[in-house]
Amino acid sequence: MVVTFTVVMIGTTMPTPMYVLYQQELGFSAVVQTVIFAVYAVGVLAALLLFGRWSDLLGRRPLLLAGVGFALASSIVFLLAGPVPVLLVGRLLSGVSAGIFAGAATAAVIEAAPPSWSARGPAVATAANTGGLGLGPILAGLAVQFLPGPLHLSFVVHAVAVALCGVLVLLAPETVTRAAHPRLRPQTVSVPPEVRGVFVSAATAGFAGFAVLGLFTAISPRIVSEVLGVENHAVAGLMAFLLLAASATAQLTLRRFDTDRTLNLGCVLLIVGILLVGLSIATASFVELVVGALVAGVGQGMSFSKGLATVNARVDPAQRAGVTSSYFVVLYVAISLPVVGIGAASMAWGLVTAGIVFAVAVAALAAVALAALLVLQRRNTRRAETVGAAA
Repeated sequence: MVVTFTVVMIGTTMPTPMYVLYQQELGFSAVVQTVIFAVYAVGVLAALLLFGRWSDLLGRRPLLLAGVGFALASSIVFLLAGPVPVLLVGRLLSGVSAGIFAGAATAAVIEAAPPSWSARGPAVATAANTGGLGLGPILAGLAVQFLPGPLHLSFVVHAVAVALCGVLVLLAPETVTRAAHPRLRPQTVSVPPEVRGVFVSAATAGFAGFAVLGLFTAISPRIVSEVLGVENHAVAGLMAFLLLAASATAQLTLRRFDTDRTLNLGCVLLIVGILLVGLSIATASFVELVVGALVAGVGQGMSFSKGLATVNARVDPAQRAGVTSSYFVVLYVAISLPVVGIGAASMAWGLVTAGIVFAVAVAALAAVALAALLVLQRRNTRRAETVGAAA
C-alpha cells in the first residue's frame, strides 16, 4: 500500500520540470501553463467530493484500483501529449487519481499497518503522500536533463510502475468490510458553527502554505530559468523537491509536539520562507531561493498538519469527514487559483514583479492567520481558566 501510494503521487508532480519544454514546443502563454497545472487541482477536488466516502462502503481495494487506473491513463495520455487540450486531460486524470488516493490510500495504509507499526501508521501515510509529491519533480528533472526522450521516458517508466502497483493492490488484503447495500453519495462539505472560528484561521494558514506549494510546483521552473538563468532541468525539479521534502520531514518529526505552538511557529516560518523566496526573485539569488524553499517547506508542513489537527480536535467525530473535506477543498483551491493569477500577472508585469507581489501577499495572509490563531488561543485559555476557577 505504501509503495503504491508513493508511486501514484510521484506521477502527479512529474510534469513540473517539463512545463518549460512544453511551452517551448507548443508555444503557449504563461497563463496557459499555469492553467495546465491548475486543472490537476480540479481533478483532486472532484474526486474528494464525489468519492470521498466510497472506500468506506465499497472497500479500499476497489477505490485504489480505480485510482491506479486513472494514474495509468494519465501517464499514457502524457505519452501522446501534443496539443494543449491533451495536456489538460492528462493533468485532470492525474488529479482524480490523487484525490482518490488522498482518502482511500491514507486509510488503507493506517489500517494495514502491523500492530508494531500501528502508532506510526498516520506518519507513514503522510510520508508516502508528501514524499511521493517531492520525488516526482527531482526524478523527472534528472531524467529530462540526462536521459533521452525528455518528454516521454519518465511517463513510460511511471506507467510500468503503476501497472505493477495495480498487481500489488490486487494481492493486498482488504482492510474494511464492504457494506451490504452501499448508498453511494457525494461527500458532504460542511463546517459546524462551533468550529468555524478555528476552521477559518487554520484554513487561512493552510491556504497560504498550499499557495506556496503551488508556486513551487508550477512556477519554480520559470523562476530558475528566466530569473536565475539556470537552464538545468534537474535544478528546476530540485526546487519543488526541497520544499516538499522539508514539508514531509516537518510533519514526521514534529507530529508529537504541542499543536497550537507548532501551528503558530509554522505560520512564522511560512512568512519568513516566502519572503526569502520573494527576495531571491528580486535579487536573482539561487542561495536565497534554496533557503526560502526549505524554510517555507517546514512552515507549510507544520501549518498544514497542525491546522488539520486543530480543526479535528474541536469537531464532533460524526462530522469530521465533512469538515476534513472542506479543509482540503480550501487547500486545493489555494494550489490552483493563486498560481493562475501569478501566471496572468507575469504577462502583465513581468515574472519578477509578479513573483515579489505574490510573495508579499502570501506572507500577509499567513500573518493574518497567525494573528487570528493567537486571538483564538488566548480566548480558549481564558475560557479554560474561567471553567477551572468555577470548578
